[in-house]
Amino acid sequence: MKYLINGAFLCRNLTGIERFSFEICKNIDSLVPNDYLGIYIPNNAINIPDYTNIKIYTSKKPLKSFPIWDMFTFKKACKKLQTTGINFGNTAPLGKHAGICFLHDIYPALFPEDFTSFKDKLIRFYSCFHYKNICRNALRIFTVSEYSKSQICNYYNVSESQINVIPNGWNHFSNIDSDDTIFGQFSVLTKGQYFFTLGSLQKRKNLKWLSSYAEKHPESIFAISGKAISGMVSDEIQKLQTLSNVILLGYVSDSKVKSLMHNCKAFIFPSYYEGFGIPPLEALSVGAKVIVSNAASLPEIYGDSAYYIDPSNTDCNLDELLSKPVSKPDAILEKYTYKNAAELLYASLQQK
Repeated sequence: MKYLINGAFLCRNLTGIERFSFEICKNIDSLVPNDYLGIYIPNNAINIPDYTNIKIYTSKKPLKSFPIWDMFTFKKACKKLQTTGINFGNTAPLGKHAGICFLHDIYPALFPEDFTSFKDKLIRFYSCFHYKNICRNALRIFTVSEYSKSQICNYYNVSESQINVIPNGWNHFSNIDSDDTIFGQFSVLTKGQYFFTLGSLQKRKNLKWLSSYAEKHPESIFAISGKAISGMVSDEIQKLQTLSNVILLGYVSDSKVKSLMHNCKAFIFPSYYEGFGIPPLEALSVGAKVIVSNAASLPEIYGDSAYYIDPSNTDCNLDELLSKPVSKPDAILEKYTYKNAAELLYASLQQK
């Protein structure tokens, strides 16, 4: 067996990095020969895959601590099987055992001011600890955009030749059935008459922009879906709760998200930092107009198929912006698929 995949992502809900990991493995399974790839998964994994060519190795013990699993348990499995590890989730075993690693972005390293509480600072320290280890010791690094690649190279002094770009995809969204019952739950939402945004309620998602714009434009309705995780801007959440034209939906299922995207006036994504940014891609796949910030990786990914805003300036009019023409997203949707990403990964793994 050539490589062993770190299957810790199968113990998390399939969002973000976990979704990327799951879909890449599913698509690369049909490309690789038998005994080329294995995956080592905890015995308490919640998403058990069904592979044809990837061999599944199940740990005798459950995953109780991600740091212990990533740095010690998975390393031990690689040594026992005498193979090289592939780590999808921004973490890896230490030193020469780091193997091949995905580093999706380095947000905590670039925006220390976003991590203010004691818990947030611990998360930032742990993240940056792994970033340094990966950049110093990984046999090869993969990331999801040219922007993210340049950030990693510049910040950690990594050679460009050591990093390959393997972008995200949207295909998982085509397997989700749209659920319109969300409009019965929130009767204030009228199809085609609201702006929709989705994402973890972190600072980089830029709720500050949304609250400022919504306050200036009480005639516009905003629906915001997402749950609070580390880096949440509590003051902005509180402010948004006071605005009558903002509906905080909380966690919303994928099927309801798909309906909200399909029926919105536009999907808005004002993040000031993204390594890739999957939600606008999902929105484009269901025919929604997308408004994204002109920062970080977003112009690279969405080109002339999106409308752009300045993430630090709300002196604009979204309705006027939407009256301008943009290109159809066909080429973007064709380019950014998990099938294409899996083919790129397999080709990169075969390089000496």
